[in-house]
Amino acid sequence: MHGHHLMTRAAATTAKVVSAIEPGQLAAPTPCAEYDVRSLINHLLFWGPSLEAAARKEALMPPAAAENDIDLTTGDCTVDLATQLRQTADAWSDPAAWEGLTPLGGQNSPAPLIGGMILVEFVVHGWDLARATGQDVSYDDEVLDFVHTETVGHAPFGREMGLYGPEVPVPSTAALLDRTLGLTGRNPHWTRA
Repeated sequence: MHGHHLMTRAAATTAKVVSAIEPGQLAAPTPCAEYDVRSLINHLLFWGPSLEAAARKEALMPPAAAENDIDLTTGDCTVDLATQLRQTADAWSDPAAWEGLTPLGGQNSPAPLIGGMILVEFVVHGWDLARATGQDVSYDDEVLDFVHTETVGHAPFGREMGLYGPEVPVPSTAALLDRTLGLTGRNPHWTRA
């Protein structure tokens, strides 16, 4: 199945996780070691408008300040993020979004690469937030198959760019989500201390 068919499904599952986060959980650590829940939400809010614009082939640079210098988690940040996830998914649900090149981060990249990266982000960071806040999350098989294939293809590049940690060995018989998480440097059995 093509990625544009899967965007809204992946975003809806992640938005459900986000909507269930309680204010008292914002300082909780996540499996993504550089982020707690609040800073991971901030990361997704920071890049969301640029990712949404990329679907329309529009260059929208994030604010000039560094991501960590801008806190976008004021008010009800979970509502803000759930809304942004839906908007990004809606934009990337258009098959034309996946064609040709698209601007992101000051350069043009193949649109299928960016669309695939967004689907991976929805699933992996959705799992991060679910784990950090004690929620169960389950993405449908077609989403997981697509995301695993994308991650297999991009994991070496992701590690080289510092986006992924060293691969965590996961048995080939493990669930598809667990194998995907291992490729991104996450321990699928991570729990809050």
